[in-house]
Amino acid sequence: MRTTYIRTFMRALVFALTALLSLALPGAWAQSPLAPQSAEYKVFYGDIELGQARYILPPPDGNFYQYQFDSSLSLLVLSDMRHIRTEFTLEGTNLSPVRFMHQREGTGPNFNEQAAFLKAQGVVHSRYKDEKAKLPYEGELHDPMTVQLQLRLDLSAGKEHMLYRLVKDNEIDDYEFKLVAKEQLILASGSYDTVKLEVVRKNNKRQTFIWFAPSLAYLPVRLTHFEKGDKQLDIQLLSHQFSEMPPQLANSPAS
Repeated sequence: MRTTYIRTFMRALVFALTALLSLALPGAWAQSPLAPQSAEYKVFYGDIELGQARYILPPPDGNFYQYQFDSSLSLLVLSDMRHIRTEFTLEGTNLSPVRFMHQREGTGPNFNEQAAFLKAQGVVHSRYKDEKAKLPYEGELHDPMTVQLQLRLDLSAGKEHMLYRLVKDNEIDDYEFKLVAKEQLILASGSYDTVKLEVVRKNNKRQTFIWFAPSLAYLPVRLTHFEKGDKQLDIQLLSHQFSEMPPQLANSPAS
């Protein structure tokens, strides 16, 4: 009878452990910043809520990735809606952009921005508003979307000081980030242990801070931007979801 009890107990224990591991799997895949995921944010101007923004990273098609951003913001009679998408590949530990698109609509002039990264030819064809540019493709380059994922990859690799060359507005500019602190952050969506980064600038007239959560594959949970000491922009994580399917097993292209 005791043997039967032990066997019954062991079967129950194995079942419980199996169930626990199956629940833990999504979190394990979530350790990769390139895991299929989505994240929604609330956007504030000072203390005034403007609307929401959403990032989506679908499963890749082989080594071809797409990363998408959508936002809809409004304040009284003012409005701003954006759709941004990048297509890129992974080369070793570096992301290599292929095509970038940015569409803006709302109050004021609408505009489109596009960039085609022809690495083999050593050139980037860029178009911002109604102006075109042909830029040299030298070294590692990023667009405004791939730099976010590259930053997360580098943080997960233990880097504390990062410098990127970014194609934006028909120009190539340097963007530098440094780790300034480790903080516990309490938001409406939860409590997070974070690493806090600052965008490095030549003066303090503008300051931008970003908090990343290591337990969420360094997903950014908050961003604040100050102009001359006054908070202008505050973006806070509202919800997030990581796919249960690991990227290397996924084969469905982004919709």
